[in-house]
Amino acid sequence: MLIEIFSFLLNIFVGLISGACLLRAYMQAQRAPFSNSIGQLVFALTNWIVLPLRKVLPAKGRWDLSSIVAAFLLQIALLLMLWLLTGGPLMAVALPWLALCGLLRVAISGAMGILIVYAVLSWVQPYSPVFGILQRLSDPLLGPARKLVPSIGGVDLSAMVTLIALQVLLMVLGHLEIGGLRMLAGF
Repeated sequence: MLIEIFSFLLNIFVGLISGACLLRAYMQAQRAPFSNSIGQLVFALTNWIVLPLRKVLPAKGRWDLSSIVAAFLLQIALLLMLWLLTGGPLMAVALPWLALCGLLRVAISGAMGILIVYAVLSWVQPYSPVFGILQRLSDPLLGPARKLVPSIGGVDLSAMVTLIALQVLLMVLGHLEIGGLRMLAGF
């Protein structure tokens, strides 16, 4: 039971930090300002790992490669800590695959979180200072659904459609992860 609790807390902690690294990269790609409370939180959570990596991995265009690599390294560290904790067999060849799948899971979950908070704020407090940032981050995610699903009675259903699509994507990712592990185990 203690191992399960520790694993759960470790997953949450690493997920939060790696999610903040991905959010940092996404905010920079969307040219969202960091002078708000979300940006300051992202800096506070990620500077310790991103700034040293930035000396080695400079940004490429709009994407901050050091933030993405930091999130990937955090996922590998999580897997290694869980392996040390459980003492199970270590498939070193599977580590990058599992870390990539974990990173994609964090990215999809983060996108879902952004959309949920955006949708709720659009109903209850659309004039919040945070709403503008969330709108800037949500619009690229909602764009494809807005083209497919028209507003019904003045209600924008694109967030719901996008959340459903992201949930399906999580299911597909789970199956791809298992399939990739089976393939790697065949080596």
